[in-house]
Amino acid sequence: MKNLFIKSVVVALALAETVSASGQTTGQTGFGKDSVMTLKECMAYAISNSTKIRIQQAAIGDAQIDRRDAALRLFTPSINANTYAYYNFGRSIDPQTNTYFNTTSFHNNYGVSAGYDLFDGFQAVNNYKISKTGMLIADSQEKQAEADICLAVMEAYYNVVYYKRLVDVYEEQVSVAGQALVKARRQEELGQKGHADVIQMEADLADRQYELINTRNLYEQQRMTLSDLMFWPVEEDLVIDTDFRSFAGAQDDDTVILREPEATEESIVDFALDHNPGVQIAQWQQLNAQRQLNTAKWQLLPTIGLYAGWSTSYYTYQGSQTAAFRDQFRNNGGEYVEVSLQIPIWNRLSKHSAISRRRHALDKATAELDQKRRDVESEVRRAVQDRDGSAAAYQQAQHKAEVQAEAYALNLKKLEQGLISPLEFQTANNNFLKAQADEMNSLFKFLIKQAVVKYYNGVEYIDQ
Repeated sequence: MKNLFIKSVVVALALAETVSASGQTTGQTGFGKDSVMTLKECMAYAISNSTKIRIQQAAIGDAQIDRRDAALRLFTPSINANTYAYYNFGRSIDPQTNTYFNTTSFHNNYGVSAGYDLFDGFQAVNNYKISKTGMLIADSQEKQAEADICLAVMEAYYNVVYYKRLVDVYEEQVSVAGQALVKARRQEELGQKGHADVIQMEADLADRQYELINTRNLYEQQRMTLSDLMFWPVEEDLVIDTDFRSFAGAQDDDTVILREPEATEESIVDFALDHNPGVQIAQWQQLNAQRQLNTAKWQLLPTIGLYAGWSTSYYTYQGSQTAAFRDQFRNNGGEYVEVSLQIPIWNRLSKHSAISRRRHALDKATAELDQKRRDVESEVRRAVQDRDGSAAAYQQAQHKAEVQAEAYALNLKKLEQGLISPLEFQTANNNFLKAQADEMNSLFKFLIKQAVVKYYNGVEYIDQ
């Protein structure tokens, strides 16, 4: 039983270190029904199939289009071509004599024009800068979504492993309790044990079988949760790797080395405030709000535009001779060049209202940035504290489990020799099971908290 306990601890501890040595990112087509998936592979599969990532990828596509449109508006003119044709059945003006006449006529015009805003209050320039920042925001939002997915998958994965290890422990307990009951019944037949002891051992076996069924149900529920997070096909069975035999960080005696923190709390906080996607998004949103405010202020100035074009026409009159289409197309052509200056005088304070709204938007973005920085700093400090606290709790739980394993082995021998009652052995057995569960639970808490701290220090979950 002690070996079983040690193996369960070693297997669980392997999860943290095996992630960094597992396979490359794979998509949905890379795994079949019989594939055994590691934590890293589960994360990669979840990212490649998540609807949240698909939504963010669509947002990135929109941001790319916005950047392209802003660049074209900034560096290229607008060009238009037009044509129209109409019949006039009433009074019209003869373009040759410039007099009115009542004759059915046909008119056909063609034109090409181009325009470019020489000065529009830097609106095109700022829009281009905003669109470039929008690309950065969309990319960071995708990274943030990936991190959220990876953390959720990690927690679900560890829950599956945790309950799988408990199922193994309860199966061993049921087996041991069953063997002890068979032996007790034989001893009862020989008069070495009383009937009350046998009944007590039957009740203990029933309790173990009941706990085994409940734990199996919880295990299946956690597997379903993990499958949902990964968007795993419902017709396929998800099998994850829960049986690691060796991993970095274990000594020859199967104890675990908890590594010392690689960075101080303050350095992690500083790094997170500079590189965390949430903080970066808030910073870029504040920057865009400032640019939009500047654009709104510049709109109070006049705008200057340069325009040029060419047009021609063709016409015929009923009952009269007109030049051929080719001759009119050439002879009626004309060009123009235009420079326009628009000075805003009174627009019902709409531009002043826009400035006020943009100023409020900047105040809101600044407050959101301050709040996000405060939240990230608090999250980092809490994560570091939780990591250190869970490490200490795990070490204590490990020591408690070792002691309870020794106590369980001794009590099992005493039970076989008839030195303790089944009720006393049941109490010792319950303590042993609780110690095992506490150790595994504290271990997975430590692994998750450690992963969170590493993430804030610049290491993505899937790369740990």
